[in-house]
Amino acid sequence: MLKRLTLRDFVIVDALEVDFGNGFCVLTGETGAGKSILIDALQLALGGRGEAGVVREGAARTEIGAEFEPVPAALHGWLDEAGFASDDSVLLLRRTVDAQGKSRAWINGSPATLTQLRELGEQLVDIHGQHAWQSLTRPASVRALLDAYAGADTAALGKAWAEWRAQQGLLDAARARGDELARERERLAWQIGELAKLAPGEDEWPDLNGEHQRLAHAQGILDAAQLALQLCSESDESAGTLVDRAIDAIDGVAGYDATLGNALEVLRGVRDQLSDAAHSLNAALRRTELDPERLAEVDARMSAWMGLARRYRRPPEELAATLAGWQAELRQLDAATDLEALEQAAARSHARVLAEARTVTALRRQAAPKLSDAVSAAMQTLGMSGGRFEVVLEPLAEVQAHGLEAAEFRVAGHAGSTPRPLGKVASGGELSRIALAIAVTTSQLRMDQGEAVGTLIFDEIDSGVGGAVAETVGRLMRQLGAQRQVLAVTHLAQVAACAQQHLVVSKAARDGRTLSRIAPVAGEARVAEIARMLGGQQLSGAGLAHAQEMLSAAGRKT
Repeated sequence: MLKRLTLRDFVIVDALEVDFGNGFCVLTGETGAGKSILIDALQLALGGRGEAGVVREGAARTEIGAEFEPVPAALHGWLDEAGFASDDSVLLLRRTVDAQGKSRAWINGSPATLTQLRELGEQLVDIHGQHAWQSLTRPASVRALLDAYAGADTAALGKAWAEWRAQQGLLDAARARGDELARERERLAWQIGELAKLAPGEDEWPDLNGEHQRLAHAQGILDAAQLALQLCSESDESAGTLVDRAIDAIDGVAGYDATLGNALEVLRGVRDQLSDAAHSLNAALRRTELDPERLAEVDARMSAWMGLARRYRRPPEELAATLAGWQAELRQLDAATDLEALEQAAARSHARVLAEARTVTALRRQAAPKLSDAVSAAMQTLGMSGGRFEVVLEPLAEVQAHGLEAAEFRVAGHAGSTPRPLGKVASGGELSRIALAIAVTTSQLRMDQGEAVGTLIFDEIDSGVGGAVAETVGRLMRQLGAQRQVLAVTHLAQVAACAQQHLVVSKAARDGRTLSRIAPVAGEARVAEIARMLGGQQLSGAGLAHAQEMLSAAGRKT
């Protein structure tokens, strides 16, 4: 339940804190006073769209806080999983929007996303706007309302439909582009055949290139290695021989001079390095041989490799990857041109979407007459005696993302008339009453199912009604308030008289600025507000008496 709403620098509010109680609460005030400001602010706190325009002129940012108490049991797990601290008694939502339109949000003091605020909002508050009736003429809204009443989750249906359409698209493309795909496959297959003859290894090119270099320069390598070996270790005056003689010369006197000892160590190191070099040179001589036949083989393979690289405009080292890529494309083309496999896949997808759609259809057919009867019953108490409401399901020629049927609301305004589409036969006042009847019906269902949110808000949904019907609307909202917190923005005195808490919205000029104020009224102040709603600004004794009688009657009847 909403316990407190705080506003700072919101539209024409500089600072405001409103406490809400249990039961039925109304917000009233003169036209243009800003009665819907609280509702707009609450929607912002619950993740609604925020723009720089909501910041009061001259302020740096707007800040809104909404406190709910206690925390609904269904939200404990959600809060824990999302990492938001909770003591199970209070839930605090906070939202700011600065003058540049940048928005920030918090849940119980921890940063939150707008998506998280919206997820919470859907489980905390139901808001029915003053134009709620307009959605009753839109097919998507009608279908969504019926599905919610039926408990039908269409997410799986939508996913299955999308998969079927994608599979059907592949089949249609294969049929339409059959010749083109066949030519593309033939071209790819020929190119693959050319490269497959070469069979390039993934790391073959660097090795092949290195081997070709060695074979092509084998004689030079042999001559150079042999000469270097002689100079290092095999000739009488080799470097190794000379170093050995130097070591022998110094070894006998190194003990008398530390400098000579260091020189001796260096010479011994040189001798070791010359030995290593000789070992490597011997290995090179053993490995290198003149092999004209192998050179011819490697040269021929490199020529073939370079020829294909030039033909397909690829670097030689990429030929192996190119072959793998073309083979993958060929497999995809094979799949895309296998009409039988595509037809079978499309048929399986179609069967899945039909199964999901039939499940949804069954729930809709079961719920439609129940919703029709429930709304028809509510209409009888709202000045539409004898009227009848119907939810009509019209079969579609082909399954759609939303199912096998379209849903339409039809209404007969009085006994004996034939129900017709809602938007064609109902007046504005009747549409408002029907919207109210649907809101009450669906809210009652959610309460029966244990899924009801704690706060139900009606934002001038009673426009277009008056007299005895308005009194019925007020009693109906008060009855709802016995089970849930109900907030209503209203211009009807009959509705306001039934409330257990009454807030009045007013505008006043201060320091050259227009500011909005919201204050609770009771006693004589409330009588005066009801009288104003009945007869305008000029309060007469008769008007005040009438207002007092309305308040007294509302108390007796509930």
